[in-house]
Amino acid sequence: MFRRVSINYHRERIITEDNDFLDLDWVTQGNENLVIICHGLEGSSKRAYIKGVAKYFMLKNWSALAWNFRGCSEEMNRNIRFYHSGATEDLETVIRHVNLNHQFDKIYLLGFSLGGNLILKYLGEQSGNLPANIVKGLAFSVPLDLHTSCLKISRGVNRIYGDRFLRKLKHKVRQKADRFPGSFDLKKLSSTKNLIDFDDHFTAPIHGFKDALDYYQTCSALRVLPSISKPVLIVNALNDPFLSETCYPTRIHQDNPLVEILMPEQGGHCGFADGDFDSGYWSEVLAWNYLSRK
Repeated sequence: MFRRVSINYHRERIITEDNDFLDLDWVTQGNENLVIICHGLEGSSKRAYIKGVAKYFMLKNWSALAWNFRGCSEEMNRNIRFYHSGATEDLETVIRHVNLNHQFDKIYLLGFSLGGNLILKYLGEQSGNLPANIVKGLAFSVPLDLHTSCLKISRGVNRIYGDRFLRKLKHKVRQKADRFPGSFDLKKLSSTKNLIDFDDHFTAPIHGFKDALDYYQTCSALRVLPSISKPVLIVNALNDPFLSETCYPTRIHQDNPLVEILMPEQGGHCGFADGDFDSGYWSEVLAWNYLSRK
């Protein structure tokens, strides 16, 4: 049974420094606590797992902001570039906008999959320059090692999921090519057989990386975990079909006591559906218990 979550967002569009836009979906419950939610690959604020956690926090009288990465709301973004696993500049833009235009006492970052990598990378990169009101981070189903995770999603039965993502990403390239003639080598689409090929042919060159490996090495959150200066919890299920062994850094808490990792036996990839629709999924209850804990 597919989960249906009813929530009334208020949409706000903000303009980035490069004259693109980001669509932000809000539920506002006062100005004390705000959770900023980052979705996964080819997700959006409308996905059930995003709406579910936003609604759960709303019912706890927290404000929630589910923002859409470039090209992931109903309208394609303006520029050639897309979003990617390390685009922390867009997350920083959202946080700066929130702090310039709102007065939240405390901000918490919550991410799923690619969005989890994004918040961890941001917290690691900006560890000495974070806004004072950022309190904690929580990341579910995080491909901490992008290269080995992309290898895993491209093999065996996982290729069903990898191919689904790939079809959507190729469609976006074609849309971009129509808007920016001559900017994309569409002949490479036919030789793009998996996500690594896509990142090598499109993600990397579009966003200034040498190749897919350079993109993965630069953007994997695994390398910045020791630098994180705020408490964070990483929740990676042991039966997650998309995560490689290096996405379970069991010693990280010893290297950085602020970083905890929880590895439940079950949960799959962004699943964690133990519970019921009314009282909240396991992940939502966990998120509330961790983020609200002083």
